[in-house]
Amino acid sequence: MAHATPPSVLEQGGPIRVEHDRQRRQFSVRLNGCHDRAVLLYEYVGKRIVDLQHTEVPDAYRGRGIAKHLAKAALDFVVEEDLKAHLTCWYIQKYVKENPLPQYLERLQP
Repeated sequence: MAHATPPSVLEQGGPIRVEHDRQRRQFSVRLNGCHDRAVLLYEYVGKRIVDLQHTEVPDAYRGRGIAKHLAKAALDFVVEEDLKAHLTCWYIQKYVKENPLPQYLERLQP
């Protein structure tokens, strides 16, 4: 008999909540309770410059817009904290191209 996987937060139609852990320098979304998580990692590379380095969403959850929430949260953090951002992560580069908001664009480091 096949076991159905328990529905995730997303499958239940709940909102995607992004958490920010400043000590670990990551944004994350809990998936399916607390076992799986999608993360966006960043690092300070100067006093007021963050490098948005890597976004990772587990295979089973891809294509659901989770990375978009992580990218938006990270870029909003850059704006709110008046930082500059270096975009190492290809996904965030793509997100900014698709959402070329002036408040994001003016914060980008070449």
